[in-house]
Formats: sequence, C-alpha cells, structure tokens
Amino acid sequence: MNRQSFFFYDLETSGLSSREDRIMQFAGQRTDLNFRPIGDPVNLLVKMNEDTLPSPGAITVTGITPQSTLRDGLSEAKLAHFLQEEIFIPGTISVGYNSVRFDDEFMRHFFWRNFYDPYEWQWKENRSRWDMLDVVRMTRALRPEGINWPVTEDGKVTNRLELLTKLNGISHESAHDALSDVTALIDVTKMIHDKQPQLFGYLFKMREKREIKKLINLKAPAPIVYTSGHYGVNFNHTTVVYPICETKNGNVLVFDLRYNLDEILACPDDKKSDINSGYFNPETFFPIAKELCYNKCPAVAPLGVLSSGDGWQKISLSEDIINKNLESLRSHPEFASKMKTIEESRPEYDKPFDAESALYASFVPEVDRIRCNAVRNADADGLADFHPNFVDERLPELLLHYKAKNFPKSLAEDELKKWEEYRRARLERKAPAFLKELETLTNTDADSHILEELKLWYESLAAVDYCS
Repeated sequence: MNRQSFFFYDLETSGLSSREDRIMQFAGQRTDLNFRPIGDPVNLLVKMNEDTLPSPGAITVTGITPQSTLRDGLSEAKLAHFLQEEIFIPGTISVGYNSVRFDDEFMRHFFWRNFYDPYEWQWKENRSRWDMLDVVRMTRALRPEGINWPVTEDGKVTNRLELLTKLNGISHESAHDALSDVTALIDVTKMIHDKQPQLFGYLFKMREKREIKKLINLKAPAPIVYTSGHYGVNFNHTTVVYPICETKNGNVLVFDLRYNLDEILACPDDKKSDINSGYFNPETFFPIAKELCYNKCPAVAPLGVLSSGDGWQKISLSEDIINKNLESLRSHPEFASKMKTIEESRPEYDKPFDAESALYASFVPEVDRIRCNAVRNADADGLADFHPNFVDERLPELLLHYKAKNFPKSLAEDELKKWEEYRRARLERKAPAFLKELETLTNTDADSHILEELKLWYESLAAVDYCS
C-alpha cells in the first residue's frame, strides 16, 4: 500500500477563487515512477450546486456548463469519498501543473467542505505532492538543452502547457480539458526526465520539505538559486537569493541578490515603497524580499548549479554581482528585522465570507475529528437525526451546507429556511459580477450556446425556493 506512484491530476473549475468557486471536472492518471500507466484514467464531472454562479469566462474556456454537470456529474460528497478511497491512497505523489497554487488549493477547500481532513491526502502515509511548473521553469533557465521552448508573439518567455507540447511534438488534443491536460503533462514530465535526468532527479528529491531545510540554513546562511513565478520572465523566473530571517509561520524570507540594497534605498520615495510589502525593486515593483514556503515544492538549488558552462550567463548574473549585493545587504542588518515586522503584520488570509471559506482560520480540534468522520459516513436518514455538539464554531454551518448540497431531504424545516437565506445572499453577492461578465461576452465571438446555458442557469437559480 505504501509503494510510491505518481497520480497526475488536473481540475477545471467554475472560476479562479478556491474559496468561492467550485470544481467542475476532476481528471487524472496514475503511473509508476517510470511514467507507465497504472489502471484506467479518471475523468469525472462534479455537480454544480444551486448556490453557485460560475465565471462565464471560465465556462467559455472549458465548455463545461452547469447543466452538463447536473446531467453527468457526481455529488461532491460522492467524489470526495471516491478520491479518498481510490485515488489519493498511501504512497501517492500527486502531480500537477501550477497545482500548488491552484489545483491543490481547490482540493483542500473541497475536502474541507466535505468533512475530510484538507491536508492528509498529501502527506500522511508516505503521500507527497509535486508541481511541475517550477520544474519546467528551472529546466528552461538552467538546463534548456534538448527541449524546444515557446515564446509569445512579442518574444516573451512563456511556459504554457499547450505551447510546450506543440513545439515538442507532444499530442495535446484539447487544451483546458482536464484529462487532455493530464496526458500532456505526463509526456512533458517524461521529456524533462529523459532530456535532463540529473536536474529532474534532484528536484524530485527536493519536493520534500526536510530536503529544502537542509539547503536553507538560517544558522549558516548562503546564497541559493531560486526559480519562482514571482521573478521576471526576462530572467526565466530565476535568480539568486539569500535567506534573511524566519517568518511567523516557520518559513523563510529571502532577498533577491539581483539587486543592490544600497541602490534601492537611495531611490527617490516615488520609486520605492515600504507599505504592506516592504521595499520594492523600482524597475518591476516586485518586492525584493519574499517568503519561500518549505511545503510548496519550491525549485531551489545550490549555487554550484551555475558553475557548469554558461550557467551564470543564462540568468544574467555573475559571482561578482552576487558578492557585491550580498555585502550591501549585510551592511544593513536592520533591513531583515524591518522586513520581518512587515511580513508578520500582513494578514495571512483574506477575511472569510462564511464557514466554507474559513478553512485557514484554524485547525479542527481533535475532539471534532470523530464527529466529522460520523458526518461523512452517514446517509440522508442518519444526517436528519444527527446534531453533533461541535467545538469548532465553523462546523455547524458547514454541516448545514453539506446536508443541503448532498442530502437535501435530510434538512428540517428550520434548516431549509437557513439554507435558503444563505443561498440567496450568496447569489446576490455574486450576481453583479456574473451578469457584467456575461454581458461583456455577449459582444464577442464566445459560444452563443454556452452563454444561453449560463443565462438559463442564472434564471433557474432565481426561481428555486427551498422553503416553498
């Protein structure tokens, strides 16, 4: 059961917010560590509930309408059970493309809404995760040989999956279809493994938090190579950073040694700012210090990776520049403490709208975990008579929503009224943006059938009344 395997997965969603939007399609394929398929691919639609207005722009891209999910999809509760029992089994390494920042966040909120632990699916019992986007970025920046790399029409670096597959002769029949994207991602992963096996193997090992902590040692700090979407496309998203302090949640703040702190501090006030995010690089207005999160599979490497061939030139840096800028940074010991203060005063998460969006407010108390297990194991009849005395104040509201969306017949009359009040308030909050986006798309070449389906979905939600 603990034998390692990859599970490549991708989602299509109703919008970009993991807190407020919903998964509409889940697709994936398990492989062994040599990328040979294990079992059949998974391709499932997820029923959209009557409290959700999707982004019309997202629907025109994916072509998945709310009506098609009602016709062919699983309820969230059924999908959650299937994923926990059949997909994210012990030993699974879940792999995606920009998954750490997008798909994984949707999955966490999905499991939270359905009374499963939102984290265990990626760490417990020899499970782990990996994001291929930063692997692709670092490969392009440091070891690009043997792979054709796409650029935009105006010559800018891009790592869009559909362009990467096209340039390298990889079949990718339908971009923005989750299963097609999964198949393409497996082939891209295998290509990088075959073309640059040493870097691939190193980054595979470095997906683990404990390995990253061996490289980044605040007691004996040293410059490291760091690839992140935070850094500019002109340098293939790659720079050399220096760890300056620990953050409040146990991660590390790193300084971009591409820049000289003395020069930054000497800039006129209108060219720099220390409001909210600290000092900014006056050219790009990105903060020159950012948090590196150990548990988000950062693409990091020791400085020695640049010593081979033209490594320094590939990222437009040199050892002389790094040494000069490091000396400047060390001459301002107050900078680290200032940045730490700014980082700790910044709100970590946006204020939640409701229990469903309050995942990161706190961990569920241990005493409530048994009750959560009882919730997800109960059927409609069992839930109708189930009124647990939760300690966590978020869980009673979450249970009401869970019952309404998955087992509506389990709701008592007073619960129906509460659900209807919540549902209508949520729709009223989302409707202006939905209608504005729908109107904008009406004047474009967007698929008229999809726009009509979205209009009918909106009208159908307005007509629903759970209390009637």
